Amino acid sequence: QVQLVESGGELVQAGGSLRLSCAASGSIFSINAMGWYRQAPGKQRELVAAFSRRGSTNYADSVKGRFTISRDNAKNTVYLQMNSLKPEDTAVYYCNAEAIQIGKPGARDYWGQGTQVTVSS
Repeated sequence: QVQLVESGGELVQAGGSLRLSCAASGSIFSINAMGWYRQAPGKQRELVAAFSRRGSTNYADSVKGRFTISRDNAKNTVYLQMNSLKPEDTAVYYCNAEAIQIGKPGARDYWGQGTQVTVSS
């Protein structure tokens, strides 16, 4: 199995910063893509930022210029640096990875349990 564990979510004032981390572990053969999604109450889960299979980065328009995704391939870890946070950034942030498990064919999606980010006005 492949496990994703997020950390770093907390309550922060508007204009503040947070750094989220997501570490992948388990029987990983390779990770093709990895990134962050979020889901606010009453809304659908949406892409925040991610590394594609080719290594390029994609950002939601709403976070461009404020959020930065980075990774440490040696640690199978991806980070999300969030600056200039706004109340509308409040959501549960989920880590996602498209990974191939050792001994199993094909890649599949894995999700973390989520970490709550709350931005107060």
